[in-house]
Amino acid sequence: MNKVKNVIICGLGAIGTIYAARIADAGNINLKILLDKERIEKYKANPTVFNNKEYSFDYITGDYCGFNADLIIIATKNSGLMEAVDAVKNFVNENTVFLSLLNGISSEDVIASVYGFDKVLYSYYIGHTSTRQGRSIVHDGVYKTVFGEKDNQQLSKKVLKVKEFFDSTGIPYEIPVDMDYSRWWKFLVNVGYNQASAVLNASYGVFQNSERANNLAINLMQEAANLAKAMGVKNTHQLIAQVLDVIKTMLPETRTSMLQDIDAKRQTEVGIFAGYIVESAKKYSIPVPYNKVVLDIISAIDEKNAL
Repeated sequence: MNKVKNVIICGLGAIGTIYAARIADAGNINLKILLDKERIEKYKANPTVFNNKEYSFDYITGDYCGFNADLIIIATKNSGLMEAVDAVKNFVNENTVFLSLLNGISSEDVIASVYGFDKVLYSYYIGHTSTRQGRSIVHDGVYKTVFGEKDNQQLSKKVLKVKEFFDSTGIPYEIPVDMDYSRWWKFLVNVGYNQASAVLNASYGVFQNSERANNLAINLMQEAANLAKAMGVKNTHQLIAQVLDVIKTMLPETRTSMLQDIDAKRQTEVGIFAGYIVESAKKYSIPVPYNKVVLDIISAIDEKNAL
């Protein structure tokens, strides 16, 4: 496979900006940011500031011609996934690889349904939460991209291609042997702590110091782990303990991304967490009472904030 020289990032929220800034700073990649016309005008008038440095990215819409993407990074909200998948069609070629940094467990399936799994790698972002005010975003640099095929005992050409790109741009990464297990681990983090934080209006410090709060997150995660086991994921008995090890290291004052959405009266992504679990559990007749209640509560918060 060819080397990664031409990159498109779809979406320029907190996570998209982390990657865009790192790639721009590397200086050796032709980077385009794919947005709709309204956002492009908004961002040109009010440029992105990342860690006190202003960036003037090269913005394009889906109508742009003559750009063959080697790598397309999807960093939108889940609500924008289908729009992004359609918008990149002019830039996809035989060598294109997709990485999706969206939360949840199913975005790769959506992309592959249009472009085929031969162009898609499983991936997710894990790291400290950014803080943002308007177009100014601050991040402490603690993050990594976890990516790969479902099984990475032997690295595929696609994986090696992206690995070389991350090495050249200095983007931290991990390639787990069992990617299926790893992405369910990340899913449990979101199902447990994003959702519990939203219900309790709690930063990570609350979970580090309150047994009752932490037990809520654990019960939410246990239901997700039960579902993962039913769906064929291996070693699910280890998932929760490994999540707890990471939560202990989080900055106590940090608010999860879902809680920040609620703070800003943005709609949450509860549908891809509790919503996905509640719907998928029906197929396996698995009880998921905690996720059912949390789905109702956070959905009600979303409705209230939309009034």
